[in-house]
Amino acid sequence: MPELVSKRGLRSFGSTTGDVLFQSFSTAATAVSREAEIVREAASKAINRSESSQSLFGTKAMAISEILKLADECEKENWDGNASLAIKDTAVGKAVAFIRALPGGVPMPEAAPEPDGCISLDWIETRHRLFSLSFGSRDRIAYSWIDGADGGHGVARFDGSRIPDRVLQGIQSIVTHGQPTLRAA
Repeated sequence: MPELVSKRGLRSFGSTTGDVLFQSFSTAATAVSREAEIVREAASKAINRSESSQSLFGTKAMAISEILKLADECEKENWDGNASLAIKDTAVGKAVAFIRALPGGVPMPEAAPEPDGCISLDWIETRHRLFSLSFGSRDRIAYSWIDGADGGHGVARFDGSRIPDRVLQGIQSIVTHGQPTLRAA
């Protein structure tokens, strides 16, 4: 399973430019030779350089930085003083991959740690209009929403690169007030 880069020693995964070749080279794979490791490191550096550029990667870089900062702040158990679990590296990786997979033009969510070691991404328009995702260790995303008097919740599978249609439609409904403008990446 691919991992991500942070000061905690994780490796980069995913691609914002849709460059599947770089993405596959930058992730941990079955190749174990020194040459394979050199190629992986070079691809990871190239992805990180492009993502650190505001002009190339836009607000996604800031959202990813926010997630990595939360992970660093909550890397120890009891980070909130209420017996919370440390944020899971897999949750961080899935949240970052989700940000990378968002189509252009989608407003970036707020990130928040959860006491069970998961990470939440939230689009909050008002207290009566919001969409929330929760990323944990598995390839499933728990989601919930409130849209005026309407609300609900569900679970969808996220493979790390393609956002499930029902999740993207839910985000779209909240951020565009029901106007269809977002498309899957």
